[in-house]
Amino acid sequence: MTKQPPAKAIPERFIVRPATLWFDRFMNYFITVGGLSIIIAVSLIFVFILLQVLPLFRGAQVEPQDSFSVPQDDYVVMGTDEWAELPFFVNRRGELTFLDTVDPGGPHHRTAFTRAPAWLDETDVGVVVYNPLLSQLVYGTADGRFAILDVQYEATFPERGGREVSVELQETPLLSIGSTEVPVQHLAYGSSGTQAIVVVIQQVNERFEMHAVSLVQQRTLLGDGQWSVSQSYDLSEHLDAAPRHLLVPSDADAVLIGMDDGRVLFLHFDGQEFRKRQMFVPFRDRADRAIASMNFLLGDVSLVFTASCGANRIFSLYRDPQREVRVWGHTKTFPDLERGASFYSAAMRNKAFLIGDGRAASLRYGTTESIRWQDELPFSVSLAAIGPRYDRMLFLDDGHTLHSYRLDDPHPQASWRTFFGRIQYEGQAAPEFAWQSTGGRDDFERKLSLIPLIIGTLKGTFYAMIFALPIALLAAIYTSQFLRPGIKRFVKPVMEIMASLPSVVLGFLAALWLAPIISNAVPSVLLAVIAIVVAALVVGYLWGLLPQRIRVRLKPGYEFLAFVPVLLLVGYAGWQLGFVVERTFFIVPGESTGMQIADFRLWFPQATGLSFEQRNAFVVGFVMGFAVIPIIFTITEDALSNVPEAFRSGSLALGASRWQTAIRIVLPTASAGIFSAIMIGLGRAVGETMIVVMATGNTPVTEFNPFTGMRTLSANIAVELPEAPYLGTLYRTLFLGALVLFLMTFLVNTIAEILRQRLREKYRAVE
Repeated sequence: MTKQPPAKAIPERFIVRPATLWFDRFMNYFITVGGLSIIIAVSLIFVFILLQVLPLFRGAQVEPQDSFSVPQDDYVVMGTDEWAELPFFVNRRGELTFLDTVDPGGPHHRTAFTRAPAWLDETDVGVVVYNPLLSQLVYGTADGRFAILDVQYEATFPERGGREVSVELQETPLLSIGSTEVPVQHLAYGSSGTQAIVVVIQQVNERFEMHAVSLVQQRTLLGDGQWSVSQSYDLSEHLDAAPRHLLVPSDADAVLIGMDDGRVLFLHFDGQEFRKRQMFVPFRDRADRAIASMNFLLGDVSLVFTASCGANRIFSLYRDPQREVRVWGHTKTFPDLERGASFYSAAMRNKAFLIGDGRAASLRYGTTESIRWQDELPFSVSLAAIGPRYDRMLFLDDGHTLHSYRLDDPHPQASWRTFFGRIQYEGQAAPEFAWQSTGGRDDFERKLSLIPLIIGTLKGTFYAMIFALPIALLAAIYTSQFLRPGIKRFVKPVMEIMASLPSVVLGFLAALWLAPIISNAVPSVLLAVIAIVVAALVVGYLWGLLPQRIRVRLKPGYEFLAFVPVLLLVGYAGWQLGFVVERTFFIVPGESTGMQIADFRLWFPQATGLSFEQRNAFVVGFVMGFAVIPIIFTITEDALSNVPEAFRSGSLALGASRWQTAIRIVLPTASAGIFSAIMIGLGRAVGETMIVVMATGNTPVTEFNPFTGMRTLSANIAVELPEAPYLGTLYRTLFLGALVLFLMTFLVNTIAEILRQRLREKYRAVE
């Protein structure tokens, strides 16, 4: 048996200590766990944002709650208090029956009780209308008079606990209007607080008459006094057909009459007289044009129509650009009902409305043309009302039973169309993308389209990258391939220090210093930039044509000493030439004097029809590009410097110039790293917040005009989130914007990584 030769001893320098091996294994596990933790953390952030967004796209949840027996009578109007705890019903005689819906059968439950105006014994009631916003009933009597009744609710908290809702009626005396001793058939009332008008329609000897009165309210030191008639108007001449519907908006500045033949007459009231402004037919394209119902939405600038055939449309006021007045136009079309609506109730907190006929009930949203809920009820509805808090729906059936339904619809305005589609909002002549989260009136409706914010994000990124990419890439190529190593040791740290400048400082400088300079000298800025670029190309080309004996006088890497003075001189000349060009070509008449002046800011809007703002995308391009340049430069320079020296040496040895070597050898080899640098810079530009907030007007527009501002998704979140009600529609919409931004960056980074891997495989170093 042969003996095995003894194993050679391993040199001590190759022996790894156990502590080193343990630390190496620990770091492998640590890096693996850290990477997985980052993936999990990002995934959890995505899930959290998604959970905040999903409730936006949930429909209304409606559940039956309680039923209450209502005293037998012929009711024509139903209203309710803010908490839907003490609804009332008005019969044809004008009496109000109040029904306590709190704790049925409990010790504090009140039986139904009846109230009536004091003057009710004097005359019979012809018609009753109810304004839920003002909580007012307006009576038209059988003898041609009218009266206003305020239904005032008050919540008290008795010692026995709980809450008790009490009611008080405040009535005006009967006031004359129109023909005396003639019943009022139709009545409408509108009050803006300072102005009020009442309009009635009567039938006198088979002829319809329409009369209106303007009201004034006596004000004393003790508060508001009684209403009295200020002026009367006879509007009968406008009635050329039998009227079926009559409305007056809350601003008391118009009258709308729905005719028997399907036409709608619009009379405008300027405080002195009524003038015919428009006549339109809501269902012109239908065989049956008869209007079954005509009612206002919240705000009284939109009309909800149904036809006898069941068609449901909305007409809204907008400014006619030709006549420069507001007129009614068709803006929304809903799915048809089986028949014309027999009951209607508008929400008092949003643009939703409850509509239906018989057993069919549908909750619809006026702005988005969406059906939030609809169902076939197990009873036939005679009257219906949406609770003032938009949390309850009340239905009175034919059997005099009140049915209470719980309504859970916290985001009625939210839909895919709201966030990503064109919508024609009230007051607009055409559908558009719009973001406007706040307004000056209670009935203002938020406009929450994310399209202007997405366009603003792309716009800011586009102009920033146009400015940053050429400078950063060319500077990195020159620094890594041509600059002397001794100078490079100073240049690169300086560029890296630039990346640490706070965004708020750059935004501050852009808003207060750079924006005024650029807006006052746009031609000079453009000509200076163009002149420097052209001069750099020309000087570089001429430098290459110089004899070798002249070029060698400057050591390689010091050529910038000859170029920089020339470029500065050319840039200054371009700046000065810009003022000459402005005085020559950009001449416009002055706004105040009418004299010819040279001003690009005034010329641009007149010549192009586009806007010009001092804080605009042009400024953002400079400043945000300044923030992005150091990032792209640093990573690109590293990628170029890491190309093996053998590649450069081989290219130069074969006769290629330094520029040919840089462009054809070094650049393709480092393309994967350069692409990564561009994508990282792009991500920095997309997510930038403070520069955009401070350097632009922060206005959400949908145009790529470089001389207007924009609002980006990130800036919008920073501006709006502190004021957004927690878990409200705006709050969740901002999270939707964050989700869109997250998906945009994720998509861009994924595509970038795929392209980077392909470039890396294509131009990988050959062993």
